[in-house]
Amino acid sequence: MIALPKPEVILTHESDLDGFVAGILMQRLAKALFGEEAPLEAYHYHSWRQREPRENAAWVCDMSFEGRSDKPNWLVLDHHATETAARNAILIHDLSKSAGLLAYELCRERGLGSAQLDRLVQLNNVSDLFLDSDPEFALANDYANLVKCYGFWSLHAVIEGQLERLLDHPLLEVMAVKRRVEDPLGLDWSRQNVEELSPEVGYVDTVIGNNNLIVHQLLEKKLTPYVALITLFRRPNGLMIASIRSRNGEAIKVAEKLQGGGHANASGATLPKSVRNIPDAVAYLKTVLNPKRETSINSLESLFSAIEGKSS
Repeated sequence: MIALPKPEVILTHESDLDGFVAGILMQRLAKALFGEEAPLEAYHYHSWRQREPRENAAWVCDMSFEGRSDKPNWLVLDHHATETAARNAILIHDLSKSAGLLAYELCRERGLGSAQLDRLVQLNNVSDLFLDSDPEFALANDYANLVKCYGFWSLHAVIEGQLERLLDHPLLEVMAVKRRVEDPLGLDWSRQNVEELSPEVGYVDTVIGNNNLIVHQLLEKKLTPYVALITLFRRPNGLMIASIRSRNGEAIKVAEKLQGGGHANASGATLPKSVRNIPDAVAYLKTVLNPKRETSINSLESLFSAIEGKSS
């Protein structure tokens, strides 16, 4: 059993159920070990990379391990591909397990398991690793969609930080109806609205339904000629986010070109602040993903910055 440092803070991924489950479980573990509830902070990839790792001791969940996290008294739980070796931090890393499962294994070692958590962590594992052959894949994605629809902290408030309350929650009925009604309509519309970004990558316009499942079906049924598909959405703070999906490892390669990260077939990236809307984002992506075009990436970014400066 690994001796764990007492954390000043627990840092987790804000965008999905896996970060939600892992962060709350690690907060529970810290309280059991040290008798105090460590504060929980959640970040999207872009804001995480801008955050200074100032704490002397911290636990990090579901964020790609990198050199700046390799600090003494830091514990990192992750399942994203990394080329960074841990020299100072404690790194618990497994590509085949979700961060939630890695966190739960630490909890169970210390007697914090339960049948309810067994069930919830398993569903999270299926959704986060996108195990589409699992018989409960659809239900697992309903759970994952709770965070996508309601947001990390709103959902946290609804269950008052008690993960067990998420199991069989009434809001799952809403997710099930959305899946049955919205997803077929969304798939039919989106398959007719795919725009080429490069010979290998397409942009999928979405208006309704679960974007991840719609894109999954487009790829699985080979309804487009592209090996990777991108959807776009805008956060309340104005930042444009690209979500990238594939079936044979192409997504992470596309994400890296966009200074993003994630899994082999499920990745994401935050676009430059100068990219304010979908048309700008599509133009930017075409330039980045087609380096032989005459317009350089830097020129395009300068153009957006100039427009932004004039508008301000």
